[in-house]
Amino acid sequence: MLMRRERAYTAVAVMLDIGWHAGRQRLESAGDIADRLSMARRGIEPVLQGLARAGLLDSTRGPKGGYRLGKSARQITLAEVVDAVTGDGADHAETEAGGELQSAAVEPLWTELERHVQTHLKNITLEALIQRAQAQGLKRPAHAPIVFAI
Repeated sequence: MLMRRERAYTAVAVMLDIGWHAGRQRLESAGDIADRLSMARRGIEPVLQGLARAGLLDSTRGPKGGYRLGKSARQITLAEVVDAVTGDGADHAETEAGGELQSAAVEPLWTELERHVQTHLKNITLEALIQRAQAQGLKRPAHAPIVFAI
């Protein structure tokens, strides 16, 4: 997980953006999400797909399609988000450092650090992250209801 921190960071940012702007009610397009995160759409699409495959996002195809949370923000932990895009650790990049000393000291340290981070992420929900943003004074966007006049 520590080796794939950019992808994990992107996944958490994407989930926060969708939870903040759409929740479970509205659809947010990949283009809008990418624009708000100042990222390339093609850069976040593999992350969106991984999150959707894990059931954390619902996706709808087509011109009016997009993404919304697959379950309540209080049911989604950051550990689930990170796991959805980094896997079980089997896809981590190999480190360039090798040898007896690294195998004996560095690799066990990395394993221990990852275990601590994973435990911490299991205790933080997406809802808690949204509440942190609100505590910093950010206001969620209000979506005006559609009014039809005849």
